[in-house]
Amino acid sequence: MSKEYIFSVQSLSEPLRLDTFLTNGNLFPSRSQVQNLIKKEQVFVNGEVRKASFLVKNDDNIKIILSDDSSVIIKPENIPLDIVYEDENLLVVNKPKNMLTHPTNKETENTLVNALLYKYGYDGLSNINGVLRPGILHRLDRNTSGLLLVAKNNPAHEFLAEQIKNKTAVRKYLAVISGAFKNDEGTINLPIGRNPSKPEKMAVVDGGKPSVTHYKVLETFKGYSFIELTLETGRTHQIRVHLSYLNHPIVNDSLYGGNILKVKTQEQVLQAYKLSFTPLKSALKYSNAYKAAKSCIDKLNDDIIELEIKPDSDIEKVLKYLRSSNL
Repeated sequence: MSKEYIFSVQSLSEPLRLDTFLTNGNLFPSRSQVQNLIKKEQVFVNGEVRKASFLVKNDDNIKIILSDDSSVIIKPENIPLDIVYEDENLLVVNKPKNMLTHPTNKETENTLVNALLYKYGYDGLSNINGVLRPGILHRLDRNTSGLLLVAKNNPAHEFLAEQIKNKTAVRKYLAVISGAFKNDEGTINLPIGRNPSKPEKMAVVDGGKPSVTHYKVLETFKGYSFIELTLETGRTHQIRVHLSYLNHPIVNDSLYGGNILKVKTQEQVLQAYKLSFTPLKSALKYSNAYKAAKSCIDKLNDDIIELEIKPDSDIEKVLKYLRSSNL
């Protein structure tokens, strides 16, 4: 039995080769797999079979047909899920540290997606973000724990993605950083792009994507601070890059120059601890049509779901150490 994946091309700055688009977007593990699917005429653009070199553009509709035995399909794994909220359209998971959100070109096992597929299957998750990211709306770094939205179907995915885009869904983080800000609250507005000399890292660069992070100081220590951060945009490594650039790197973040404390943690002391959003079922009270439901988001203030989890064990250990050292 085959599976179909249908989605629309968005956010391209210029036309891109079909095989490059499908690979670069982490929609498939490798270009060779993509090219094999194209060669077998299993990839359609606007209803027509296209070659790998075909240039796709924004608003093109892509359909991909996969057989059940395709090597592209990610295998389900029986990994426990910490589900904080769930309804018929979505769930919120507390992702642990040392777990990728979704498979990559190099790693296809032991990710959150593998666990989600075991519980819900491909048919129980949205497919807008491709085979490697079923249900995934946003991601957390491997060693960042915390709350993550997952969509069970495409209408919910689009509705929640619209909230992230329009900033009506709020994502807050906790972090322990080096040093102290001059002001107790503030905004970091610095563009982020790929580090030109170290491609595994991101950096503040001229011409990078607009990136905005708000911070609030919760507690200060000798040489360190405990802060809350709110994302206005969601670039790769955004919080870590912004704080490192301002010489306040996150404690134990070896990739971005964080001070290594005597307290051992799984890399950066950073957690997505608070999340608020409007569920699709609330919007559908006003209309059964998804596009009409999007327009009534401002009517749904009473239906906003606010979730908060306690600081994870790494944050608790570090705070305990800093508080005792601060005496």
